[in-house]
Amino acid sequence: MSEIRDTSAWNRAQIEMFLNEQRIPIRLACITPSGAPLVCSLWYGYHDDALWCATQNNARVVRYLTEYPACGFEIAPESAPYRGVRGQADAHIDAGAGRHELELLIDRYLDGRESAFAQWLLRRADQEVAIRIEPRWMTAWDFTARMTP
Repeated sequence: MSEIRDTSAWNRAQIEMFLNEQRIPIRLACITPSGAPLVCSLWYGYHDDALWCATQNNARVVRYLTEYPACGFEIAPESAPYRGVRGQADAHIDAGAGRHELELLIDRYLDGRESAFAQWLLRRADQEVAIRIEPRWMTAWDFTARMTP
């Protein structure tokens, strides 16, 4: 179980509620072979004390996280009031869980599997891998009080 920083605006229960309620992409930062950071946005779900994503097995982010599993993340809406969760984590690629996680993400973000986009994603599901992001630590910030008139 990850550490919640003492400076966090929210406790663990509040962080987990936020992560489960938000339907926005995670910003996932990883290290490329050149040593430069790369940030990519992916759909995510939160369960089993981890953030989960799914992507194609040939995606660069999969290669980068396989080589160097340490990563950073942020989940925050782009509109006021500004608030969110960020942290550092270790990522693990799980080829066997790709289809399952993709189905969960489609249900979460698309409200079902009937749309043309959902069907397109499902047709490619055999090439999906899951990314399990296990936070080392998390913290939250919330500027709601200072932004409310």
